[in-house]
Amino acid sequence: MSAAAVGRYAPSPSGRMHLGNLCCCLLAWLSAKSKGGRVVLRIEDLDAQRCPRSFADLLESDLAWLGLSADEGGSRGGPAGPYYQSERSELYLRYYQILARRGLVYPCFCSRSQLHAADAPHRADGQVVYAGTCRGLSPGEIAARRKTRAPAWRVRVPDEEIAFTDGHMGLYRENLARDCGDFYLRRADGVFAYQLAVVVDDALMGVTEVVRGADLLSSTPRQLWLYRELGLPAPQFFHMPLLLAPDGRRLSKRDGDESLEHLQQRYTPEQIIGRLAYVCGLQKAPDPRTPAELADRFAWELVPQTDIVLPEGLF
Repeated sequence: MSAAAVGRYAPSPSGRMHLGNLCCCLLAWLSAKSKGGRVVLRIEDLDAQRCPRSFADLLESDLAWLGLSADEGGSRGGPAGPYYQSERSELYLRYYQILARRGLVYPCFCSRSQLHAADAPHRADGQVVYAGTCRGLSPGEIAARRKTRAPAWRVRVPDEEIAFTDGHMGLYRENLARDCGDFYLRRADGVFAYQLAVVVDDALMGVTEVVRGADLLSSTPRQLWLYRELGLPAPQFFHMPLLLAPDGRRLSKRDGDESLEHLQQRYTPEQIIGRLAYVCGLQKAPDPRTPAELADRFAWELVPQTDIVLPEGLF
């Protein structure tokens, strides 16, 4: 990937960004810019009620304040718009129907409590692997259940191992049937699921590299399978370590952990960027830097592969 590199930010505007979100945006920007590429901003507001446009607008102004403005997308627009997932349902439907016509999609009537029951298969990381409860329902059984509950829609996955080499974390592999199970494509209320939307969006927006948190590493095999089944080009993936609070907790918008709202009152953009670059291994001291100053020396080899615990008092 030379000058044609296209990276992206794909934040969910459900609140102000915290340091973990900012760190991901910084590494995505640096990875693309260090190759002479550009960056797309896509707003992942599939659940429009949880993600008001006001938060999306604030997010854009926050990125601009930090020197991380995207080259395309968001309110700026561009050739692959719209860049708000809440406005892209017709595109998702088109690709959903490709899978449905092949008989790969089926209705699921399982409740949340049924899915998380003690005897449900679980992965080592605690995620539930769908047991296929509704996979073999007859037309009569489907009709009967529809009278009391609207179904969500799942896709049938094969008993197949999908392996790929992550640009940062190295080789990763999963058996779709055993480690993932049939996964959601659409909720009962008609909203399309993240797994389908992100595949369609990254392909149609010309994204060539995806930088995101290591907590999404396990989503990648099912997404690579979707790229293949839909005949879409897959990007290269770079999964970054998670940023943890000094006490080891994951940073969360709900907890207000070091949100940009509070950081802006105490630090300049260069101070925030410099401290993030320091914890990511991109410089030896937390000295102030602009993103542009870091781009020339950026290399994934400098970034840790294990979760990063923020030093006490750094922010």
